[in-house]
Amino acid sequence: MMLTSCLCFQKAVISKVTPIIEESIRDMFKEMGPACIKVADLGCSSGPNTFHTISQLIDTIHGICKREELKFPEFEVLLNDLPDNDFNSVFKSVPDFIERLKKEKGDKVQERCFIGGVAGSFYDRLFPTTSLHFVNSSYALHWLTKLPVGLENNKGNVYMVRSSPPNVFHAYAHQFHKDFTNFLSLRSKEIIPQGRMVLTFMARKNADPSNEDYGWELVAKSLVDLVAQGVVEETEVDSFNLPFYTPCKEEVAEIVKRQGSFEINNLQVFEVDADPINKDERFRNKDSSFNIYTQMGKNIANTIRAVIEPMICSHFGDAIIEKLFKRVAANVEDALINSTLNRRVNIVVSLIKK
Repeated sequence: MMLTSCLCFQKAVISKVTPIIEESIRDMFKEMGPACIKVADLGCSSGPNTFHTISQLIDTIHGICKREELKFPEFEVLLNDLPDNDFNSVFKSVPDFIERLKKEKGDKVQERCFIGGVAGSFYDRLFPTTSLHFVNSSYALHWLTKLPVGLENNKGNVYMVRSSPPNVFHAYAHQFHKDFTNFLSLRSKEIIPQGRMVLTFMARKNADPSNEDYGWELVAKSLVDLVAQGVVEETEVDSFNLPFYTPCKEEVAEIVKRQGSFEINNLQVFEVDADPINKDERFRNKDSSFNIYTQMGKNIANTIRAVIEPMICSHFGDAIIEKLFKRVAANVEDALINSTLNRRVNIVVSLIKK
């Protein structure tokens, strides 16, 4: 269920971003028409959605070539993630992906797609100079390279909250600005002129970070609940913060402009349901004993768990995991009943290398 919840949320995000990726790919290919298109997917992970962007790219260009009677190009696809990503699982999935291409598009398409892996942080150089035509990154850039400096007085919280001191908001913003600027600078060296990049990450609606609820408050509340139960120490909670940042669209636009290597082609803020699984009536149980909010609480808790469990285990140990996310599910259920946790805010930005 934990994996299902996370995958459904990812698919909900992907469905919103798909038209922008397709537009970016279509414009890039029509303008340059390279014989070999080199693509990088940054933060590819290792689940069923790993090959989604590649499929989009091939589908889009295959359609253009078919309509306009053009020669179908070769593709070099480079899947990137941190070295501890399960690349074995990714590589084992490649034959099935290639076989699907063969069935859907024919032998010529299948023979012209080459897939490789690149292990490393996208906050470092990863590819040769001016070698990439298209770069995609989905749901990765909200993670920072490290915890911001100066969070000592953010006690009882794991991230920014409305009541956080001003220096906490400043520390998080400063670290994101530094990391995102570095990311853009590195990619500017690797992407060819007029190459494209589409980035999707969690965000916030308000320019003022103190005027927003982020959802991580429920994790902090759950940890405080465990303190009251004597399961964890208060000092452990006070010293735990997430290396994470949700910018607003104004911040993203300002950083891109200031760094100077890219032109913004499209910048959108969109929302998705916190629990896409139970959005549709088909998932509602007719049994009167079934509580939709209880189930949604469990689904959202599982999505959160899939994201932060390694960090929780590293800081608190794995003995608290089940108790913690049982509390998270209960606290999420309460928030849903009170209509304070329904939607997640995201940003997608399409960029053109100058």
